[in-house]
Amino acid sequence: MKKLLTALALAASLGAQAADTLNVAATAVPHAEILEFIKPALAKQGVELKVKVFTDYVQPNVQVAEKRMDANFFQHQPYLDEFNRSKGTNLVSVAGVHIEPFGAYSRKIKSLAELPQGASVVIPNDATNGGRALLLLERAGVIKLKDSANILATPRDIADNPKGIKIRELEAATLPRVLGQVDLALINTNYALEAGLNPAKDALAIEGSESPYVNILVTREDNRNAAAVVKLVEALKSEAVKRFILDQYKGAVVPAF
Repeated sequence: MKKLLTALALAASLGAQAADTLNVAATAVPHAEILEFIKPALAKQGVELKVKVFTDYVQPNVQVAEKRMDANFFQHQPYLDEFNRSKGTNLVSVAGVHIEPFGAYSRKIKSLAELPQGASVVIPNDATNGGRALLLLERAGVIKLKDSANILATPRDIADNPKGIKIRELEAATLPRVLGQVDLALINTNYALEAGLNPAKDALAIEGSESPYVNILVTREDNRNAAAVVKLVEALKSEAVKRFILDQYKGAVVPAF
């Protein structure tokens, strides 16, 4: 009996060692939640997914670049591009998973057609999200930019402003608090949700799946074709994940596949 138990323990140990372990850095919502959802499916394929939650946007990339983590899930392509340029890294996207739609909100009007002449509009004051806000305003027909492909556009890049809207750039976190004082505010989804706004119901204009701000799974160039990473990509782009995103976030997060 003792020999049998020893043999069973050895077999279990060997079985555990046979599984691929994949360490993924993520921010809490919705990224880590989505990864936790697919853990059981990956386990059945021999991949043990370990998720480490980060609260900043720098360390997840640093730790993947330094091979302390295998991949990360928290950012969009424009952010990754800027990180690679500034840090000299060569991290790559291997899957586009979802969008956290950027929206335009108002307490004073019910549609952008009601936007008055000389309307007061506030947008985030950081380059990435400020440009994102202006691109959304252009797609909604409020303004025309000199270059519709410029994701870092600023108010100085507006070529046509038929309603003469007056744009102010404010710290992104403060935008929900001034919503009642302006005609229109362009607000990041996380801050909108914190303020009790639902992008799917309350936004007068909202990004669609064509947005360049798709949240992506990122790894190193030398790791992109690893078997465990390939299985992770397949799981993230599965119909089960699409249904999970739709059911769990009800339009506040949108599948990008």
